[in-house]
Amino acid sequence: MKETPMKKRIFCVLLCFSMLGTLLGCSNVDDTGNELYDELSQYYQSSDSGKKEPVLTAFALPYLQGLTLDPLTCLDGTQQDIGQLLYEGLVALDQSFTPQPVLAESWSYDAGSFTWAIRLRSGISFSDGSALTASDVVSTLQRARSVPRYQGRMAQVSSISAAGSETVVIRLSRANASFISLLDIPVVKTGTETNTVPTGTGRYIFVETSGTDKAHLVKNDSWWQQKALPLARIELHACKDSDTISYAFYAREVQLLWQDLTASDAASAAGSGTYTDADTTTLQYLGFNTSRAPFDNAALRRAVSLGIDRAGCVQSFLTGHGRATQFPISPASNLYPNDLETGYSPDHFNQAMAALGYEAPVAVTLLVNSENSHKVDMAGKIAAALSDSALQVTMKALPFDQFQSALQAGNFDLYLGECRMTADWDLTELLSGSLNYGRYQSPEFTAALQSERTAEGSAHEQAAAELYALLLEQCPIAPICFKSSTILLTPGAVDAITPTLNDPFFAMERWKVHIS
Repeated sequence: MKETPMKKRIFCVLLCFSMLGTLLGCSNVDDTGNELYDELSQYYQSSDSGKKEPVLTAFALPYLQGLTLDPLTCLDGTQQDIGQLLYEGLVALDQSFTPQPVLAESWSYDAGSFTWAIRLRSGISFSDGSALTASDVVSTLQRARSVPRYQGRMAQVSSISAAGSETVVIRLSRANASFISLLDIPVVKTGTETNTVPTGTGRYIFVETSGTDKAHLVKNDSWWQQKALPLARIELHACKDSDTISYAFYAREVQLLWQDLTASDAASAAGSGTYTDADTTTLQYLGFNTSRAPFDNAALRRAVSLGIDRAGCVQSFLTGHGRATQFPISPASNLYPNDLETGYSPDHFNQAMAALGYEAPVAVTLLVNSENSHKVDMAGKIAAALSDSALQVTMKALPFDQFQSALQAGNFDLYLGECRMTADWDLTELLSGSLNYGRYQSPEFTAALQSERTAEGSAHEQAAAELYALLLEQCPIAPICFKSSTILLTPGAVDAITPTLNDPFFAMERWKVHIS
């Protein structure tokens, strides 16, 4: 089928809606445009399966010319993707969210003083040939404490200092034996922070042709890891905004885009291309007001949790771009308690409700943000599924400001919530801090959380299992799913891509790139 200008224009509009959140770096903004994919899919789905694809002669990524590539202050998703090739952190998270050593060679934790000692690898140089030292890491982490992208995870840090040239010492304000998982923060050379492109230790070097809009990445021949990279050069295609980025991908001028396509058809978005999902820490859940009847009753909360078709929600409202979960930790994590899962069963839900012995139906209201149509649809399905002879659930959609006000005031029975968790799976904020809208209080939980935050090694695995078992029993929230992000690829460009939470180029040395 011949591609018409109308089809191209509509595709761009559609893809831009899904990209907007990524480009702005806003995890808390609802994506309201994805429904257009379903409505107008006839215009952008490929129907010419026999069409020969053009030969790929270069691999290119989009970038916004003139916008900083400083990995700490940049909030644009497109620039952040490029930054993954230029910079490295002390650790990198693999596909199970397990921290792997990068610039850090080893680390130790003193539970008594909440202190981490991190030893750097010897012989690492920045791309300009200068040596990486502990002072560079300290400077980067100190700056991370005050920038929007990282200040949340760094709020628990009391002090950061260097002990010699190869050791960084971080003291926390509270126990956290998993803090190392948060140190994938990209390190830049001290004194280059104000540059549009600060100096890093990464796989590639940024090169800009003076007096032109041309830029590219070249392989860093002095890269300390000395791993074979599949691309000696990566072109950077200058774009002005989300519209031009969308068209550049559609026109195959760039070969990779990283997007939030939950509630959208990635196959349609990619046209005849390919895609793969990466797990995230963005949790969707059903929240209970545990401070008042009827959800001050843990048995009722457990019964409601049994009545949620989590897998069905992922398929219907995230179009498969997510993982169903019964716990506030991703199933991709090695700590996920598979043996504790009870699974979805309408019969078990009905039996649990009957066992409560309500003589009259209990009427409750489920609040949801009206500005996200997919969340409204999900809330409606959950409300209908939970409404039986003993429980009547009415969904109420509110504008975001009213929705948020109701949660903060505790003026609700149930709500459909979403939050981005940290990769150390800390439940402090969600269940005892600023996001604890349900006023959940439990001395047993406080003690279990403290044990989980303090324990190390195999003891940590046991403490985590005990914590999740307690949450299954008390059910202060009913987790539903973790959203996924999606990598869109030009057809035939790359095989064996293994993206992680923050890095679409993770284990890039394993890629198979097809360029003539």
